[in-house]
Amino acid sequence: MSKLSRDELLSKAMYINGNWLQGEATFDVSNPASGEVVGQVASASQKNVEQAIDAAHKALQSWRRCTAEQRGKKLRQWYDAIMEHQQPLAEIMTLEQGKPVAEAAGEIAYGASFVEWFAEEARRVRGDILPLLSEGQQTRVIKQPVGVVGCITPWNFPNAMITRKVAPALAAGCTVVVKPPTLTPLSALALAVLAEKVGIPPGVINIVPTDDAKMFSETLCNNEKVRKLSFTGSTKVGQNLMRLCAENVMKVSLELGGNAPFIVFDDADLDVAVEQFIACKFRNAGQTCISANRVLVQNDIHDAFVEKLSAAMKDLKIGDGMQNGVDMGPLINQDAVEKAQKLVRDALEQGATSELEGGQRKDIGALFYAPELLTGIRNDMKIANTEIFAPVVAVQRFDTEDDGIQLANDTEYGLAAYFCASSVQRIHRVSEALEAGLVGINAGAISNALHPFGGMKQSGIGREGSHYGIDEYLEIKTLIQGNL
Repeated sequence: MSKLSRDELLSKAMYINGNWLQGEATFDVSNPASGEVVGQVASASQKNVEQAIDAAHKALQSWRRCTAEQRGKKLRQWYDAIMEHQQPLAEIMTLEQGKPVAEAAGEIAYGASFVEWFAEEARRVRGDILPLLSEGQQTRVIKQPVGVVGCITPWNFPNAMITRKVAPALAAGCTVVVKPPTLTPLSALALAVLAEKVGIPPGVINIVPTDDAKMFSETLCNNEKVRKLSFTGSTKVGQNLMRLCAENVMKVSLELGGNAPFIVFDDADLDVAVEQFIACKFRNAGQTCISANRVLVQNDIHDAFVEKLSAAMKDLKIGDGMQNGVDMGPLINQDAVEKAQKLVRDALEQGATSELEGGQRKDIGALFYAPELLTGIRNDMKIANTEIFAPVVAVQRFDTEDDGIQLANDTEYGLAAYFCASSVQRIHRVSEALEAGLVGINAGAISNALHPFGGMKQSGIGREGSHYGIDEYLEIKTLIQGNL
């Protein structure tokens, strides 16, 4: 296909049944770095959502009958198109979300890797033939697509959170209705432009932006044609969606909130610990669900670690994501800034110490927030029990290995956890003791299409990515045949 420019990828209409629809209402999408309106995007009505569900249900009948090779081929073409347009897609993301364009380009490649992976996994869905129970009888186990899938995605990874859900759904033979976030819908619509260009059939992918999230959720979950919901977002919203899905006993995948610990033990290589922590914490300005939220440092090396970390944080450059050499862009909106300010203020009032002159940088722009490093944090402080979603580092001390593990697990969440250590014995002990779906060991960057991604406890249900990810979109059917 011919290379498309950024403007050609910047669609602002709904994509339903292969058609681009304007709708009766719109909402603004703004650049968080400048506050300028990037565009006005069509806001779907209930009728539009129902149209998308009907289109997906109709397309399901033919898409599920395609061979695994045919579905995989279309996904591979979509992957190639995404990577061919990596730079313009990254620029669109930076305009609406704020992260540095180099980081955004990394997300485009990361998101595309799920399309590539599941293009290959489509042909690896397999069942079983069970041992004979009696003469003349055979039992087979087959896997079939669950049906129409509703996807609700967050603003912090506007490309990858789409592909991580849509690619396995399509590989399994499902069709999808996607609600992208109102803050960052343009990346999702750009993906639909490319899906259309490579010939993914009408109705297989439907992108339905709307500023009425409640209407979308209720319309989707109350429609018996929809058989699965995949949601990434807060635990509170996920709980409400799960209640809605219960009425029709709809299959659900939920990737919810986190409160990830980053433990630094006294046998850790501190240079490695600091390097991996920076990679983990400051990606997307700390606005990730697996970002280190609580830094737990063993007493003997606390001061040395804080000194090294403080120096590394001072080197981070913040600014407009379109500028060269920028490490961190703005926070997504004013609510995010105020939340960070409130958490820091509360911690300081309760005895924490600020080691850096971080905080809001109005000289750059209203939503820019310089990295903040707090020490003297206690587990009873609000900042230790809240998903920060900002470049604020909150450091706690602990004495023994068991104390560190207990602190790490003392949360209702269990999405990700990190620790740094050298002892092989300690690595094995701590890895198995931590209550989290993903554990980084001397590693701060842990997401990959090959890895099962998902949480324990109130951090969610199900897994995305890896060969486990496609199972979320399949039903198991047992066939018992006699009189053979």
